[in-house]
Amino acid sequence: MRVLVVEDEKRLAAALQRGLTAEGFSVDVAHDGNQGLWLALEHNYDVIVLDIMLPGLNGYRVCARLRAAGSETPILMLTAKDGEYDEAEALDTGADDFLSKPFSYVVLVARLRALHRRTGHRLPPTLELGDLVIDPARRTCTRGGSEVRLTTREFAILEYLARRAGEVVAKREILQHVWDSAFEADLNLVEVHVSAVRRKIDTLFGRSALETVRGAGYRLAADGG
Repeated sequence: MRVLVVEDEKRLAAALQRGLTAEGFSVDVAHDGNQGLWLALEHNYDVIVLDIMLPGLNGYRVCARLRAAGSETPILMLTAKDGEYDEAEALDTGADDFLSKPFSYVVLVARLRALHRRTGHRLPPTLELGDLVIDPARRTCTRGGSEVRLTTREFAILEYLARRAGEVVAKREILQHVWDSAFEADLNLVEVHVSAVRRKIDTLFGRSALETVRGAGYRLAADGG
């Protein structure tokens, strides 16, 4: 999942970025409304976490402008503690959900996953491609019942390819979805990580599920190879 966090409290924003990245998400951060609006319009995000009290444009105005521009990206708005009027206005402005500060990080992650599922990403909790089984919730992968140990980045790449099983996925798509926008684009790094994934899910098991499509990208076989 690619997430945009728009939050002017830099310590909170940094903590959210660290935590969500550890969960395997790709996270961009903006510290004011104008930057957040620009990023949201320039990039494709799965979910946006949007604070209300922001310099430049407040969260309501950012949300309203995104909806006016035709953006349907799910928005989780962060509201003041017990701010029922904030919550009502957030929903009226076009937000999909809200969370009052201070909030539980575990609840935040659960809300983000729920929004992702609710808005057209209704995929099975476990992705099964033949005997290759990927469980995004538990962040586990097995091949023929044997555990496959993957790094956070490798797991994110495999999950993304699994959700697009049978399709050719360009290196740049993987880079944009798995790494954040501040990362300097290096397609060679994608090759290195994909090679590591291939070794772990294919080479060690004598399979060939992860295919390189020359000049186009990669394709993960829907049948697990």
